[in-house]
Amino acid sequence: MITVISGTNRKESKTTIVAQAIFDILKGLDQEVQLIDLTKIELDINSEEVYNGEKLSESLSILQDEILVPAEKMIYVSPEYNGSYAGYLKYFIDVVSVRKYKETFSDKKCFLVGVAAGRAGNLRGLDHLTGMLNHVGSVVMPGSLPLSQIGSLLTESGGLNEATSNLLKEKLEKFISF
Repeated sequence: MITVISGTNRKESKTTIVAQAIFDILKGLDQEVQLIDLTKIELDINSEEVYNGEKLSESLSILQDEILVPAEKMIYVSPEYNGSYAGYLKYFIDVVSVRKYKETFSDKKCFLVGVAAGRAGNLRGLDHLTGMLNHVGSVVMPGSLPLSQIGSLLTESGGLNEATSNLLKEKLEKFISF
C-alpha cells in the first residue's frame, strides 16, 4: 500500500490538489493507495499529552495502525512555508513518532513532491524533509519533484494541466518500481 500525505492544514490548498491528483493517478495504475489530508487531522499543539504514545488520541492511533504502519511506501506532498516544509507536517510526524516509531518510519520508501508559488518548487524544504525522513529511518527516492509556479500548472477547472499530470505519472511509475 502507498500512503499519500497532503502536508498542510491549509484548507483548499494547491497542495491538496496535487495530493489528490497523485492519489487518482496511483488508482489508475492499479495501486492500493490511501490519502491523508492534514486539513482533516486535528492536533492540539498546546497539549503535552501528544508526546506520550500511550495517550495518543484514538483517531490518530487508528490512523497510524490502519494507514501509516501498513504502508510500504509514502508520498509526502509539501508546500513551501518560509523556505522549508510546513510546520504542521513536521508536528504530525513528531506526534505519530512517539508511538510505533519503527513500524511507522523504518525502511519505508518515500517520494517527495514540493509545491510552491515561486521558482524553486520548495526544493529547500524537500531537502529539509529528506534529512528528517532519513533520520527516522525512511528511504527517500532520489529525484524528488519540485512543482514551481503551481498556479500556472492548474487548469481552469482547478486540476493539474496535462503536462504536469504526465510528469507526475512518469515519476510515480518510477516510484512504484523503487
